Amino acid sequence: ERALKLRTKEFALLVTLAQNAGLVLSGEQLLEMVWGYDYYGETRTVDVHINHLREKMASSGVVIETVRGTGYKMVVKAQ
Repeated sequence: ERALKLRTKEFALLVTLAQNAGLVLSGEQLLEMVWGYDYYGETRTVDVHINHLREKMASSGVVIETVRGTGYKMVVKAQ
């Protein structure tokens, strides 16, 4: 095991996905849940943060899947 070095928003995004594991969350939902209702920006921000999390968690057994046209969901793979 090794500790992950996560930025504040990466950690908040990871917690949000973990709390909703198995459920598909849209980019808009994740923006509201992690960045807040007053965030003014693109959902591309979510995509970038998801990619960073995927890179950092590559060997963890936890996968963030893209559900095309819908959003993202966290899945724990058996090791």
